[in-house]
Amino acid sequence: MSACNGCEFRPQLYYDAEYEIWARVEPGGTVSVGMTDISQTKAGRIMHVRVRRPGSARPKGKPVATVETGKWAGPVPNPFDCVIEAANKAVLEDPERINRDPYGEWIARVRPSAALEDALAGLLTGPGAEEGYCARCRADNIECKRL
Repeated sequence: MSACNGCEFRPQLYYDAEYEIWARVEPGGTVSVGMTDISQTKAGRIMHVRVRRPGSARPKGKPVATVETGKWAGPVPNPFDCVIEAANKAVLEDPERINRDPYGEWIARVRPSAALEDALAGLLTGPGAEEGYCARCRADNIECKRL
């Protein structure tokens, strides 16, 4: 784990190109999807989370979930074609868990429609992802905060 502008980064995770969402491979080939520290900071205090119905097929870029704050509502986009397997019930009941621990709290668990390796191929990980993550923090002057 490392940090840039106070924004936590975990090199073992996979990230979308904007560093808004992370993905973690789970046993059995499912993938947990959550918001990055950058994303939860930009959103502010999360008051509501809605995850699409399990069994729903979702194309890349379409939301697997929606998060709402007091003044904003936005999507949690899917990083690849998938089928939604489950929602994190703890986050549905207490959405601020994402603000307190964005990497410990996944939002949706999905199963890639294609081979796992193919689904992950479009995501960033490791030292290269860390460079991009820090560059995003600096370019947008993002300083992460937790509740």
